[in-house]
Amino acid sequence: MNTRRSFIKTVGAGTALSALTFSTIGATASRLISENPSGEKPIRIGIIGAENSHTTIYAKMFNTDKKFPGVEVTHLWGETDDFARKAAEAGKIPTIVKDQKEMLGKIDALIVDHRHAKYHLEAATPFVKAGIPTFIDKPFCYRVSEGKEFLAMAREAGTPVSSYSTVAHSDSTFDIAGQIKSLGEINNVVRYGPAEIESPYGGIFFYGVHLVQPLMYMFGDDIKVVKINKYGEKAGAVLIFESGLQANLVFSSLHYGWETFVETKKGIVELKSRVQETNPERCYRDMVEMFRTGKVPLSHESILKPIAVLEAMEKSVSSEKWEEAII
Repeated sequence: MNTRRSFIKTVGAGTALSALTFSTIGATASRLISENPSGEKPIRIGIIGAENSHTTIYAKMFNTDKKFPGVEVTHLWGETDDFARKAAEAGKIPTIVKDQKEMLGKIDALIVDHRHAKYHLEAATPFVKAGIPTFIDKPFCYRVSEGKEFLAMAREAGTPVSSYSTVAHSDSTFDIAGQIKSLGEINNVVRYGPAEIESPYGGIFFYGVHLVQPLMYMFGDDIKVVKINKYGEKAGAVLIFESGLQANLVFSSLHYGWETFVETKKGIVELKSRVQETNPERCYRDMVEMFRTGKVPLSHESILKPIAVLEAMEKSVSSEKWEEAII
């Protein structure tokens, strides 16, 4: 399938992941589980957000390519009429709504897909309160404090929620994690990838999650302090883990892709996956599995930790100092 990652190298694999099943699931999720134990019951997905190209990718995957039989994007809300129309036409989404809440009672699962993370949680809240399983496209949110409050609400409602970088949450990343265990001592990490500290869609948050979260999958999510280094339009970052491991991020601007190198006693090694991505990809399989069963692929803590790192990086852009990544 031609997805937004089929033409780039993907890196990372998770050490902080945990597969959790809520003991109590909201009304809609509970109905899905009880009526569809085999995963065959149709699932109607609503999407909030049409500006992002990801919306069309989701819709084509479900509606046109039918990668998950019985799962369909049926409703869409767009930031503008034009965004909504174009995404609906491209992804064959039958219903455009003017008010997001029009989807309540008409969908079984929700995807929130704004370009700027500051809009994600407000949009998702009514649906999570109503028990609608919800996937929030990267990054999960714009502030850790808001994310903590939202996830507490989700726990109270018993609604499964998840969010992750699709660059990180892949078969490739899990394969690389296994390789790392056999490399012995690693002293330094260098990771290349696109990021813009002045992006109108949340600065470092917009693409920074694809740099940060794969590293957390590979080496653990205990990043302690971060610092942005900038000179004119050039920028990069340094991350220090609790173990003392140092990761240097190089914000690339001429090449769209992600590569990671590590220093070992045998020399500099590029981390490359040995496996082909499955089709449909792991990130989408786990999302649909959550919609069907309520089983979430990440703990709430693991969802928040990359946001804490990105928020610290944002602070460092202004302070030009080391900043702590605090949940």
